[in-house]
Amino acid sequence: MPEHVTVAMDDLAGACREGLLALAVGAGLQVMHTLIEESVIAVAGPKGKHDRDRQVTRHGTEDGAVTLGGRRVPIRRPRVRTIDGSAEVSVPAYDLFASRDLLNRMALERMLAGLSTRRYPAGLEPVGSEVEAAARGTKKSAVSRRYVAMTRTALYELMARPLEALRPVVLMIDGEHVADHLCVVALVIDADGNKIPVGLVEGATENGTVVKDLLEDLVARGLNVSGGILVVIDGSRALAAAARRVFGTRALVHRCQVHKTRNVLDHLPKEKHGFVERKLRAAYQLDDPERAQRELTALATSLERTHPDAAASLREGLAETLTVNRLQLSPTLQRTLRTTNCIESMISICRTTARNVKRWRDGEMALRWVADGMSEAQKQFRRVKGHRDLPLVAAALTRHLEDVRLDKNTKAA
Repeated sequence: MPEHVTVAMDDLAGACREGLLALAVGAGLQVMHTLIEESVIAVAGPKGKHDRDRQVTRHGTEDGAVTLGGRRVPIRRPRVRTIDGSAEVSVPAYDLFASRDLLNRMALERMLAGLSTRRYPAGLEPVGSEVEAAARGTKKSAVSRRYVAMTRTALYELMARPLEALRPVVLMIDGEHVADHLCVVALVIDADGNKIPVGLVEGATENGTVVKDLLEDLVARGLNVSGGILVVIDGSRALAAAARRVFGTRALVHRCQVHKTRNVLDHLPKEKHGFVERKLRAAYQLDDPERAQRELTALATSLERTHPDAAASLREGLAETLTVNRLQLSPTLQRTLRTTNCIESMISICRTTARNVKRWRDGEMALRWVADGMSEAQKQFRRVKGHRDLPLVAAALTRHLEDVRLDKNTKAA
């Protein structure tokens, strides 16, 4: 900042009538021009003073623009060139004020907050009628281009983020339908209880190939599961099969108890919902997992004659709905890991950020919006409830790997 910055109060008289913010904008523009001129002096030396050692010289001005309050405001930018005229020399202050980074971030934040591209100008701060009349970059098409560029960057950063530094304990996988597209997302819970979105892939269904590609990408990016991993999924058999194919015996699969309950109830008439739901909930809350499995098996047997599809749904993957119950965890952490609520909350934020989209053009657009929603969700994450007891999960995974090793040795003998 120069030692003396003179603000022309006569030029600000009109801005005073439009409010304090417009006044501040007018003063800020004058300060900006002074700073740019000081930057030119730092690069090219004082104007009108001969300097035989000077390497660069002023070269007039041309049309330029700076970023102001979510707009591009035109100004005359100074030009500086080398003495021989062979190259343009940048003016640091102008480059700073002309940067589009802030403009792009503002477009991104307003879209995520639910402001449509058509209504974008309504969400900007008042800057005074004179500046507003000259400003550009607020039309729907311009805002849309900036948003696409920013979300494409967010998608790339999510898909390319190295994972070697993570200490994964739990991996949650779920799918989100976006129009005709299904986006399968992955969320890691690390040893400190932090939730980190790590992967995203688009496919027609939650089939094994799509999920396998997602998990193989996580491994290729450095996700370390050598100490075992608890994989929490919904009721999909494809997800469980893909986890075993990629992680092998290092994966301990748990199926969400809420999803299992919904799947069973979908095969029953409404008058049966209350009774069966109470039986399922009571069984899942038992401290003894073996007793819980007996209770669930008995419920399936009682449903078999009158509602065979519900009985079959309950039996499918029944043991895997009790994986967390068998890990000897604290009640708080057990409640956290029994369901896919952690990843469901992230998906809910993705839905909220995309609520104004009316026309989904292609899968890339769906991936961009979901990736941006995942990044937004991460800003709101807190550590999982019961995170202090996560070492119990790590210990349970170690026991599981030891049991697998002993079983292999026994069979080999």
